[in-house]
Amino acid sequence: MGVWQEIWNTVRSEFSDIPDVAQVTLITVRLLVAVALGGLLGWERELRGKAAGVRTHMLVAAGAALFVLIPQQAGASLADMSRVMQGLIAGVGFLGAGAIILGNQQVSTRGLTTAAGIWLTAAIGVAAGTGREATAVLATFIALLIFVAVPWVVRSIVGVKRESPRE
Repeated sequence: MGVWQEIWNTVRSEFSDIPDVAQVTLITVRLLVAVALGGLLGWERELRGKAAGVRTHMLVAAGAALFVLIPQQAGASLADMSRVMQGLIAGVGFLGAGAIILGNQQVSTRGLTTAAGIWLTAAIGVAAGTGREATAVLATFIALLIFVAVPWVVRSIVGVKRESPRE
């Protein structure tokens, strides 16, 4: 066997983790669903001028989906998948913490809703990545209701708008 044939065989084997068209379709659908749903949440946040917008939410959802897709492809056990998700949940918590800014001179916290949204976006990505697309869509719908409707309901009940939003 020639050198070029050996190089070609090595490259081909490195890209053989997706064995057939069905697997390509499955992975593509799951990643695209995660990205689309993350994008919806990010779009809502960006419309409100929040720090984490469309790209951030899309990347968090895609990353979370990928973190569960890879072990699935490798044949990870349920216990192994549980550990992957535990690490993901903790890691995204740190990412969300970066969205929270604590004031030094007065008691004020900003970014909690954005941080919680990033955390939920990761969970939606996990749902899509594990093949629970309907659950991911439902969770996205509920998150959008929380982002959009709850502030409106609170303002209606309280009767006034907060002077400085805490998100």
